[in-house]
Amino acid sequence: MKWKRDGEFQSLRSRLTAKLHAMLERAFPERRLFLRSEEETRFIRLKPETQLVAWTGSVLVVGWTIIATAILLMDSIGAGNFRAQAQRDQLAYEQRLNDLSAERDARALEAIAAHERFSAALEQISIMQSQLLLVEEKRRELERGLETVQATLRDTMRAREDALERLANLEAEGGDTGQTVVSSDATGTVDLLSTALAETAAQRDQIAEDAAFAITQAEELELELRLQQERNDQIFRQLEEAMLVSVEPLDRMFRAAGMNPDRLIDQVRQGYSGTGGPLTPIQFSTRGEEPDPDALRANAILTAMDRINLYRIAAEKVPFSMPVRSNFRFTSGFGPRWGRLHAGTDFAGPIGTPIYATADGVVSHAGWSSGYGRLIKIQHDFGIETRYAHLNSMDVRVGQRVSRGDRIGAMGNSGRSTGPHLHYEVRESGDPVNPMNYIRAGQDVF
Repeated sequence: MKWKRDGEFQSLRSRLTAKLHAMLERAFPERRLFLRSEEETRFIRLKPETQLVAWTGSVLVVGWTIIATAILLMDSIGAGNFRAQAQRDQLAYEQRLNDLSAERDARALEAIAAHERFSAALEQISIMQSQLLLVEEKRRELERGLETVQATLRDTMRAREDALERLANLEAEGGDTGQTVVSSDATGTVDLLSTALAETAAQRDQIAEDAAFAITQAEELELELRLQQERNDQIFRQLEEAMLVSVEPLDRMFRAAGMNPDRLIDQVRQGYSGTGGPLTPIQFSTRGEEPDPDALRANAILTAMDRINLYRIAAEKVPFSMPVRSNFRFTSGFGPRWGRLHAGTDFAGPIGTPIYATADGVVSHAGWSSGYGRLIKIQHDFGIETRYAHLNSMDVRVGQRVSRGDRIGAMGNSGRSTGPHLHYEVRESGDPVNPMNYIRAGQDVF
């Protein structure tokens, strides 16, 4: 029985094999390849099964090729769109930064003009106050003189009464000579005092008129000063808003890159410690009083302008820009790769693609370096170093000072490289960090 079941199974398998072979024969009929030489002719038999395997392998290879090509095209298109968007963002922000700079300069000129008008008004008020003090002092002197004249007049009137009384006594005694002498002296004295009193009254009236005119002028100057103060306040508000709009994006950019803006500003200020110039704080003599609020606001605006200037200097020394400006694609990012740390970012492109310095600095290495191939190292401020590896050519030398955007070499395939690309690294105090942290932080500014 067992032998019989085995026979049936073998017969069934044979029939299935025959049917499958017949189907393959219809799709892939047996073919022969003849190989003819001078001496003999041979042929190779291609069974349907062999043709099926070859056809399947060809389909798989073609499918894999199509999928890989589609992936590469998508990566290339995505990288091109990313680069174009980054360039558009950079141009837009540069335009906005230029507009803000022009507005800042205009507001600074308006603030300086307002400060000059304010100083002129203060000077005029000071002159008017001095004149008022002089007029008040002169009025007091005239009052004291008038009191003296009045006292003298009273004494003269008493003397006149005494003289008249003596004259009456002399008349009673019968003499005319004494009466004539006394009357003549008393009349001359009274006339002299009356004239002096009239002149003093006229001077007093003129002083009163001058004082009233001075008070009117002071009121008009006070009104003009109040209007000027309102205009200054509006200018100050516009300047403060412009400074806020200018400083905040720069502050966010440095924080996004993992840097402390305050410490960064202190380091830049130590390197640029010159004094004087248009951003010097305004100094006013307070004479022991509270500082002028307008002077404090003006100094705060100048401080913000100085901070923007220091930010600009610092931004030139930090690698915020892209090392490649032509079309490229990202092939490998920062992080673990094949069990080791990939310490940079790879930008793939044609051999000869220009490579640019991403920040101001000094070239510390320009030559061959084992797996890096042709390598350029640039030392920047704040303990930052950038590396550009696998280059095809180098356009700088050791000790050369470069600026952000200067061409330093061309993309290549030197060293341990599987294809033309740039291996770009950023190191802080010798430790590698993700270069994209700086590039992303600078996208909104550069």
